[in-house]
Amino acid sequence: MTSQSSQVSKDSITPLQQMMASCSGAILTSLFVTPLDVIKIRLQAQTSPFPKGKCFVYCNGLMDHICVCVNENGKAWYKPRGHFKGTLDAFAKIVRMEGIKSLWSGLPPTLVMAVPATVIYFTSYDQLCNALRLRMDEQADKAPLLAGAIARVGSATLISPLELIRTKLQSERQSYRELSAVIRSAVHTEGWLALWRGLGPTLLRDVPFSAMYWYNYEKGKSLLCRYKSSEPTFTITFIAGALSGSVASIVTLPFDVVKTRRQVELGELQARNRSSTYTVMKRIVGESGIRGLFAGFMPRLIKVAPACAIMISTYEFGKAFFRKINSSCMLC
Repeated sequence: MTSQSSQVSKDSITPLQQMMASCSGAILTSLFVTPLDVIKIRLQAQTSPFPKGKCFVYCNGLMDHICVCVNENGKAWYKPRGHFKGTLDAFAKIVRMEGIKSLWSGLPPTLVMAVPATVIYFTSYDQLCNALRLRMDEQADKAPLLAGAIARVGSATLISPLELIRTKLQSERQSYRELSAVIRSAVHTEGWLALWRGLGPTLLRDVPFSAMYWYNYEKGKSLLCRYKSSEPTFTITFIAGALSGSVASIVTLPFDVVKTRRQVELGELQARNRSSTYTVMKRIVGESGIRGLFAGFMPRLIKVAPACAIMISTYEFGKAFFRKINSSCMLC
């Protein structure tokens, strides 16, 4: 019990300080990773243009966004300008023709939704993990696994109604008055649970990802610290975050494919029927075989690994900064 108390005392920062550290991590991750997906979407739109009324899923490593193609000159991140030969060519031409700000076209919706979701998630994880470590004694090394799963369930459930509203706004052109009428009608017909539609496949992907990510991250960080005979540094947390994020993203990829397919079906203007997660999975296997459940392996890995690494290393750096401030204040 004493060793666990000392572990918790190391983390003696306030919940507000944890929120500030996670907020800075979410903003920095968005700033770094968004341009990668902007370029990817432009390249996709060039080779296979998105037809009017259809949509695609935009993801910057922190959050997914449904984007509907209303016309050929719509949102900046999929406007069909120029001819790109590859990633570097796209980067250079976008900056030269449209300005460097175009690389952050999808940033506003990310900051509005992903930042509060990330703050809730990371702060909840730290509070739960510290509490569980004090109570689990010999099994304290399993605390990150349980805390990660519970924190993701909580944050995803809280944000789910806002996700549904945002997806509805992005999938159809309608006023807030029309949207409120649709929501009231759905609640009247199906009850309040209508606001959490789509939560199932999100939890199937995110809860196992979160549990595996935090468990592997804490283990990896501990091993690297022992190997280097040092306290956790920015480099150690960056490497541990990238590796644990990679492993979790590979294992949970089938659920990510199903979630993406269901999001697209929800966003399409013509969609009338909703399919269950199992039905969508069966359809994917029927169309493309088992390999279909692992579609987008490399793009997901390329995005998730740096996003996890930047987020966790920035978060840990922020916590270390506040610990130092708190320690100096106590000495005074």
